[in-house]
Amino acid sequence: MKLRRALPIAAVIPALLAMSACSGESTESDGEKPNASANAKSPEEKEAAEAKRLGALDGKALEKAAITGKTAGFDARKVTKAEVEAGRGMKADKKACQPLASLIGGFTHVPAVSTVHRSLQPEKAANATVGSMWLASHSAENATRVMKELRTAVTECPKGFKTLGLTYGKVENLPAPKLGDEAVGYRITGDIGKQKVPMTYTVVRSGGVIAAFYGVNMLDTKKAAIPEPVVKAQLDRL
Repeated sequence: MKLRRALPIAAVIPALLAMSACSGESTESDGEKPNASANAKSPEEKEAAEAKRLGALDGKALEKAAITGKTAGFDARKVTKAEVEAGRGMKADKKACQPLASLIGGFTHVPAVSTVHRSLQPEKAANATVGSMWLASHSAENATRVMKELRTAVTECPKGFKTLGLTYGKVENLPAPKLGDEAVGYRITGDIGKQKVPMTYTVVRSGGVIAAFYGVNMLDTKKAAIPEPVVKAQLDRL
């Protein structure tokens, strides 16, 4: 059981080590400092305004829509901010493969208005499939672009790519569930230490929301995908 729980985190550790703690500061073009009390907005307010402008869901709405707790044989649990941010900014050594690298990190390659994550643990000990899922809110136009470019990446990167010192040596197209507005299924084989780890992804678009599901099963690769009832349960909430 310990091995099963450790695998998804192991794939993220190199990204965590590569992250820098620095952050940039904005500059004012007119040389004047804004009135902090009058103009300051919280990140949540800025996010809500951007979501309204694009016709997308903000973080609060997306959090409310995400599955939590026991769902279709899995336990969906909230993920800490530190774990989430560890995967941000993963860059592929091949530009065409960037959509795949970004999803490995838990984000879409086109920046989302908001994103929420869940870990997925099986309720039954006999189930060796473990993984995670996340929702990324976009404008309908950008969500469609995410899917189009992801589909292209799966086709153009069959021999894999590298990101943050990790090698992903094989990308295979898989049948996608007939859910949402469109869906993509694929498998990436990663080299984690001396192990070959086949990671299965199911990515579905529902309007402007991208729902991504990652699964791994070290005992049976054919059962690595997060089951369709879990995917459907999440889409029903959207």
